[in-house]
Amino acid sequence: MRSGCEKITASNVHTFIVQLAQPIRLLLEYTGTEYEDKQYECGPPPDYDKSCWFGEKHTLKLDFPNLPYYVDGDLKITQSNAIMRYIARKHGLDGKTETEKVRVDIMENEAMDFRNRLVRLCYNPDFEKLKSDYLQQLPQYLEQFSKFLGDRPWFAGENLSFVDFIMYELLDQHTILAPTCLKDFPNLEKYLNQFKALAKIKEYMASDRFMDRPLNNKTAKFGNA
Repeated sequence: MRSGCEKITASNVHTFIVQLAQPIRLLLEYTGTEYEDKQYECGPPPDYDKSCWFGEKHTLKLDFPNLPYYVDGDLKITQSNAIMRYIARKHGLDGKTETEKVRVDIMENEAMDFRNRLVRLCYNPDFEKLKSDYLQQLPQYLEQFSKFLGDRPWFAGENLSFVDFIMYELLDQHTILAPTCLKDFPNLEKYLNQFKALAKIKEYMASDRFMDRPLNNKTAKFGNA
């Protein structure tokens, strides 16, 4: 996640909010969707007031009020992967062949498991105590991703898909947590560099619209500044 409590509104009434926003932002930029990024900021410690969200949560007529959400006209979507899939389908970024679609399905779920492990660490009050064990176990997960990617350019195969936007962010966050974590996985390092070199992504990352930090909410023990 990038930033604490935020709302992103596209000029043609696309909206989503908060948690897990960075991959969605990257996907919108890559697909050329115009949007306005309106951010809500949680209050200071120790209370971290979240009335910026809770004050309007039940006024938005969402079936399952949650963050992030995405609105396209009369269509309102919650759940980050559902949002990613919706945008991806519009632009053919959900796998070109049946094999690629299956690989996308697998990586979508593996990426969520990977994210959840990282989130549990970053928001745990005992972050400093738990970090060492987490990093000791990290190579086994990276090895699985490395083997699954193999010598393919993207996780689906030959074609870029929405899971690459998710995995880029997750691997990038891990290189911030542990800068040398990919040294034994050259294909993952190459993958990160290849993603950043995509013309529209490179342009976005060089712009003042790009949010490099924070990685997490103010309440996190890592990546909150």
